[in-house]
Amino acid sequence: MAASASRERSALQASHVAWASIGINVALSLLNLAIAAASGSLAVAAEMVHNLVDLVASVAVLAGVKISERESRDFPYGLYKVENVVAVGVAILIFFTGYEIAKEALGGEAGPATVNGWILAGVALSALLPLAFSYYEMRVGRQLNSPSLIADAQEYRAHVFSSGVVFLALIGQIMGVELDRYAALVIVVLIAKTGWELLVDGMRVLLDA
Repeated sequence: MAASASRERSALQASHVAWASIGINVALSLLNLAIAAASGSLAVAAEMVHNLVDLVASVAVLAGVKISERESRDFPYGLYKVENVVAVGVAILIFFTGYEIAKEALGGEAGPATVNGWILAGVALSALLPLAFSYYEMRVGRQLNSPSLIADAQEYRAHVFSSGVVFLALIGQIMGVELDRYAALVIVVLIAKTGWELLVDGMRVLLDA
């Protein structure tokens, strides 16, 4: 009885964090949409695509948490490995994001970006918001031993780095140095690295390594 109640509390807490992650990604998507429209920056547009894929990933995390808490006669301990399947799914979405960004950076048409103080402040906020949430989600994920929450938190940290690259590219634009496309390609490398780590970790658990 006590163990069942503890699992229910853990599942409820994980669900709350997953819902919060969805809200954060909605806010980041709207913020970067506004910044991309105002600046015309390819790197910011890539970040917006990144946010949208993260939103889909957050929904998948919530679904994984909900499914993993179900118990049945065949699975008396719950479908706990479903969360690892979700973590692998998040990794695949990350790879898809990297592909879309690289395709646009290498073959898309883009003019010089418009940069001002408000745009720089918006990009800084788009880095600080996921950074703060990633620490919270990582702490809860480790407390609950939730691989999907941990995977989601790691993806937020990758987003923090990519937002920092975007910020530096916009600073370069102010100084007359065209770095927008290069920044987009750096984002691809960061995303691919995180995706690979999540994929390997998730597959190891699924294969009982």
